[in-house]
Amino acid sequence: MPEKKNNDEEFLTYKGKPLVRSGNTIYYGYMSDPFVIVISITSTKMVKDLEVSDRVVVQLVKTDPDVRPRERIVKKGEKRGLYNAMDVGAVWLQRALNKTA
Repeated sequence: MPEKKNNDEEFLTYKGKPLVRSGNTIYYGYMSDPFVIVISITSTKMVKDLEVSDRVVVQLVKTDPDVRPRERIVKKGEKRGLYNAMDVGAVWLQRALNKTA
């Protein structure tokens, strides 16, 4: 199990790993690990007075800077809703990190 990083207090976390949002893209995991999850919100819908994510693309991505961008994507899928994407992404990331340990 990885050690707790020093900067955990600065980020929102999900299942012990940081979440960083940049526009409609959410990065999940530590960039120092071999893999992270990239979640891209491709469409939204209105529920009452709140805009929520509808279609979301989930990608398991290698963090190695020496790998070409197209080869960094290990796994990709599309889900309905942010919760479903986060749930699947967390499983993919944990399995990938367990294989490299």
